[in-house]
Amino acid sequence: MMHGPRGGRIPRVGRTARIVLCSLLGVLLLIGGAAAYTWHRLNRNISGVELGSLLTPAASATSDLNILIVGSDSRAGKNAARAGGGDATGRSDTTLLLHVYGGRKKAALVSIPRDTIVDRPACTTASGTELAAREGVMFNSVYETGGAPCAVAAVEALSGGLRVNHYVEVGFNGFAELMDALGGTDITLAKPIDDQQSGLHLPAGKHHLNGQQALDLVRTRHGVGNGSDLGRIQLQHQFLTALIGRISGGRLLSDPAGLFEVADAATKSLTTDSSLAHVGDLASLAYSMRGLTARDVQMVTLPAQLEQGDEDRLVPDAAKAPKVWDALRGDRPVPDDALSGTASGPNGIGQVVLPG
Repeated sequence: MMHGPRGGRIPRVGRTARIVLCSLLGVLLLIGGAAAYTWHRLNRNISGVELGSLLTPAASATSDLNILIVGSDSRAGKNAARAGGGDATGRSDTTLLLHVYGGRKKAALVSIPRDTIVDRPACTTASGTELAAREGVMFNSVYETGGAPCAVAAVEALSGGLRVNHYVEVGFNGFAELMDALGGTDITLAKPIDDQQSGLHLPAGKHHLNGQQALDLVRTRHGVGNGSDLGRIQLQHQFLTALIGRISGGRLLSDPAGLFEVADAATKSLTTDSSLAHVGDLASLAYSMRGLTARDVQMVTLPAQLEQGDEDRLVPDAAKAPKVWDALRGDRPVPDDALSGTASGPNGIGQVVLPG
């Protein structure tokens, strides 16, 4: 495990970050172009969850926006075949808050470490079960216990009242199918990856990976860096950057068949709040963010430190974490002094490229 402070420009995400931003930003940047001729088909793909008054509608089409992105590690349904079975309930091993600044030209992506110890506020699950507040729980257990409503409540409490406007959730199978639809991914490894847990075994050098292999790659933890989440986070960051570049490059728009395949896979992968569970709403949101590219997204990890006496648990950095949330509540870039001293070492991945 890592020692000392954690957090920084590279998002610290759990083993399901392989799915989350790859699907969400891919959809947001791509669905607007696809919607005109695939409207009804894509609309049927999207699953919705009712969050009602838990979410705060955006003030306008160009106001700042907060989207909570959750990656569940559930092995239910098709996810079991992708991840080898196991717990069908699932936890939020990836939780990311995407803050799009007013004007929708810049964004910050804040990763909340899954092992962070937080106080869960009282909340009501989607089925109507009321849960009492509980102190000192692992962040990824909040979703496992209370689902989307409690995850939203916990993030708003952790952030000091930053209001969430939308909710998006993705699973294993959706990521793999999306990557297949995009033609897989090319990687260059500076070092071999030999990870028994993810099942990924690749020598150093260049490789082309299909969707399942890409899923195994972004799940790998023990095969990169020092075996902590930070090496995996760097890898996932590279994936995200490559995906946004692939989508925003515009080449998909010249290939209607390919565009439909990608949009079909992306929308099948999503569960959104009910206000986004329609292709027209996603298209409208995508249009408002149409100029956003990879270089416009600031990658941030919520600053955290090892809990005293426990190398497997984190607590938010009392000095730096509030600066992240203060900046976003004020619709300002996260300051450098909230990010200093948090970079991790090389993870052994030389380059990640999505074929164009």
